[in-house]
Amino acid sequence: MKFMKLGTRPDTFYTAEAIRSVSSEVSSDLVIQVKGTTYLLHKFPLLSKCARLQKLCAEATNPESIIKLPEFPGGVEAFEICAKFCYGITITLSAFNIVAVRCASEYLQMTEEVEKGNLVYKLDIFLTSCILRGWRDSITTLQSTKAFPLWSQDLGITGRCIDAIASKIIAHPSKLNWSSSSVAGRGREESTPCRNNGTESLRHKPAAATTSYSSSSKGWWAEDIAELGIDHYWRIMVAIKSGCKVPANLIGEALQVYARRWLPNMSKDGNKLQAPDSCSDPAGEITSRHRLILESLVSLLPLEKGSVSCSFLFKLLKAANILGASSSSKTDLARRAGLQLEEATVKDLLIPSLSYSNDTLYDVDIVAVILEQFILQGQSPPTTPPREKLRLERRRRSRSAENVDFGFQESRRSSFSASHSSKLKVAKLIDGYLQEIARDANLPLHKVIALAEAVPDFARPDHDHLYKVIDIYLKAHPDLNKSERKRLCTILDCKKLSMEACMHAAQNEMLPLRVVVQVLFFEQARVAMAGGQVTELPSNLKALLATHADDISQVTQLKGVDATIDDEWSVSGLKSPKSKLSTLKMKLAEADAELEEDVLNHDGSGRASKLKNFCSIPVRPRKMLSKLWASNRSVSERQ
Repeated sequence: MKFMKLGTRPDTFYTAEAIRSVSSEVSSDLVIQVKGTTYLLHKFPLLSKCARLQKLCAEATNPESIIKLPEFPGGVEAFEICAKFCYGITITLSAFNIVAVRCASEYLQMTEEVEKGNLVYKLDIFLTSCILRGWRDSITTLQSTKAFPLWSQDLGITGRCIDAIASKIIAHPSKLNWSSSSVAGRGREESTPCRNNGTESLRHKPAAATTSYSSSSKGWWAEDIAELGIDHYWRIMVAIKSGCKVPANLIGEALQVYARRWLPNMSKDGNKLQAPDSCSDPAGEITSRHRLILESLVSLLPLEKGSVSCSFLFKLLKAANILGASSSSKTDLARRAGLQLEEATVKDLLIPSLSYSNDTLYDVDIVAVILEQFILQGQSPPTTPPREKLRLERRRRSRSAENVDFGFQESRRSSFSASHSSKLKVAKLIDGYLQEIARDANLPLHKVIALAEAVPDFARPDHDHLYKVIDIYLKAHPDLNKSERKRLCTILDCKKLSMEACMHAAQNEMLPLRVVVQVLFFEQARVAMAGGQVTELPSNLKALLATHADDISQVTQLKGVDATIDDEWSVSGLKSPKSKLSTLKMKLAEADAELEEDVLNHDGSGRASKLKNFCSIPVRPRKMLSKLWASNRSVSERQ
């Protein structure tokens, strides 16, 4: 710690009956009151160095009147140091009290115009040549300006400290002067006197001072400046970023250190923010202070992708929701998180929703924004169909039971950008997130569908996880009507289900019957295309179809289907290999007719006509399925 001593006389101030006096053979002729403390002093030493006291004494009508200084900066401690300087009594100045004494001397107008070598001049020399040259001294001095914000700003102390600290961070560490146990030299302190000539001893320079930013000590400054208030910290970081010499990842690391220091629980899961132990600070003020800190940190985030971890961005986003941060801060965080979404986990995406507009547990809307930002990055418009087109294509494929062209998915994969693996990770991440939020009884159906359809179709090589989402949502929302359950199942592509998922879906009583039939159809078609024969259906699948025999017979009668086909829909009819695919085909046609009727009632005749054209079987699948059925008949005949 650097310090400076001024004066040579011993301290002769004493207290008697709550009055501070100076031992002297000359009686006091000046009475000064500073914030409740009365001083009995002498005019000659004080008025010769303090222009303000000269003016106040000249304006006083009564020579024996008390001069009151009610708004004296620094209080009685700073005033007494200034008074002792006038008397020539030895005073000690350091980074801890230099700001208070400098403000007090400015208030008393102890300038060079009054007397050469006055206190203001000596303090400025000490500040420039000693205090601001040391790392820790500069930080301590800047911290002390918090007690005198206006005075420190007007006198330029705050700005000079900020510039000194920022220049040390930007400069090579070997060029720094360390003092007062800096981060690189913990536990080692300096006690070097600094005289008026401004020289500084560097007897104890830590070993890490000879390293560079490429070494393990590259973040040596982050912990120290994390002790500063957000206003000073923000100005330092802005100065560092303007220097363009500190790597973006180091700035990001420093921001994380500050967030862990001032935003409680940021080092954990970030879901709860606890106020610091302070009985005098109301909860509203604490929340406002935390909100200011968070929004300031967001504004300081480097533009470079990867400068901060994805986990840290999501923690800030959770804190922003809890603290009610501005929409611009949330949008900026969502944009940045979207660029690194492949690094996230499902736990990161579980952002608590504290909005009064809905009762959902998690903020699904902000996750949708993040996902959209991820999809848009680096994507060329010609190769990516519009979202509406993708949605219609998925719906057409889910209803067209005869479309078994499995090579279609492989041809689409080549049309997307090079970040294929990252999109596969994000698709799996979103499906895992949907499984978590699907348990929320207040989650609207349209949000689940929108988020599921936002993932590119090629990024889901299988739909097992998506089927699990549907299963969880149906169990958590047993009151869904038939139309809503059908809408939910439009996100599912039965061709992409594994054998295990197909078996589970076939026994799932909460699924619409058309989905169960689709599962059976594609499973039988898969077996047939593989060159095997259509095997006996499991007993549980037969029982499931048997439970819907009445509905099936009604539909076939409405369509004029004869009794032979009616027999094929029975459980015994399903034992005939030649009837399996045709039976499933007709059941899908029935389900499509019901879907068209629902859409007609909901959206009008125009939507229904489009849907009928949309559900028509293309030529190529029809030809392929006719061959498939012919091969099945030949297999059964040979048997």
